[in-house]
Amino acid sequence: MRSCLAMVLLIAAAVVDANDDVDPLTPWRSGVKIRPVATQAGRHTIHSYVNTCPESPDGRRVLFFSSITPDAQRGELRILERATGEEKVLVRNVNIEDAHRVACQQWVSGGRRVVFHDVRDGEWLVAGVDMESGKERVLARQRQLCWGQPHSDIVPIHGQHWNPGTHRDLELLNVDTGEIRTGVTADAVRAAYPELIAKLFGEKPISAFFPILSPDLKRVFFKLASAGNGDFRSSKASVRLGLVCYDLENKRFLFAASNWGHPAWHPDSRTIVQKGNCLIDSTTGTTRRIPGLPGFHGDHPTASPNGKLVVTDTTMEKFGGSDKEWGVVLSDIRGKNHLILHRFDNSRGAKSWRRSHPHPVFSSDGRRIYFNVSSGDWTQLYVAETTGR
Repeated sequence: MRSCLAMVLLIAAAVVDANDDVDPLTPWRSGVKIRPVATQAGRHTIHSYVNTCPESPDGRRVLFFSSITPDAQRGELRILERATGEEKVLVRNVNIEDAHRVACQQWVSGGRRVVFHDVRDGEWLVAGVDMESGKERVLARQRQLCWGQPHSDIVPIHGQHWNPGTHRDLELLNVDTGEIRTGVTADAVRAAYPELIAKLFGEKPISAFFPILSPDLKRVFFKLASAGNGDFRSSKASVRLGLVCYDLENKRFLFAASNWGHPAWHPDSRTIVQKGNCLIDSTTGTTRRIPGLPGFHGDHPTASPNGKLVVTDTTMEKFGGSDKEWGVVLSDIRGKNHLILHRFDNSRGAKSWRRSHPHPVFSSDGRRIYFNVSSGDWTQLYVAETTGR
């Protein structure tokens, strides 16, 4: 009974006050300006993913991966000043897995640092750049980076999913001190959920993969990986399955499921926004569907900073287009109301073995949405900005 009550309270808080009858879509219904972030031609400009915003927390700068190679698997990290359009190269000769998440570059430490991962001379590593000095520091070796929070010094890291070696656990890296500590071990996951792990992986060794910290840093969810053919630029590099949620503060597992989907944290740090117009209570794993919305195919959803909207991407077959056309869609998290913010051909762009998707995400003030567009030879980072309130 208590868990049911807790679930109801959490979902109610996540969705918005029932007495709030203001349409949160109103600022996005007219007067929205949509344009490429950068104007320089002849290159790819790609932001990393839905779980982190390319705009700095203070709104002054935009971080992106830039490449002049057709497959966008080698390039630079750049910063663009929003007020002037002036660009600065942070890191050159960055090598990545694919154009889907590029270097997992992200703002941390309140915007004072940028972190990313790279492969150098065959070794994967996680590095950071101090924005004031421009100095780069290698923070972890034989690891990859995943998604932290821009206000924090802590980011989650993990071993190479195709060959983790001794780095099978979810680890937490302090980008200020360089300290690395274990968040949760792969062995503990197997011990907590033996039947699920046996169903997904049998007796094969597993490692933690793709961890995402909650906004309050107290919880994390992640998937699991088991090594495959060893080629990190291959769909068979590893088998990656499952969704595990863990309470870092109280050191306990919360729930586990077989389906990963495309999860992202709601700003309440308790609700998970999931593909299929779903909200998951991270304490119990109970799923609730947002009512009255169409099905979106592709579907990388994330919530607005105030928790009232969900933005996602979708192919447009159900909306009068083809599977080569994609759209950016905004929905009221209470359900029923949605609008297609922008639609575009997305069948070209970076020729990486794994394609870039739009991956829309809000700025910290909720007034801009960033997304990738692959309508021409070059994948481009776009921004949609509302002039309303």
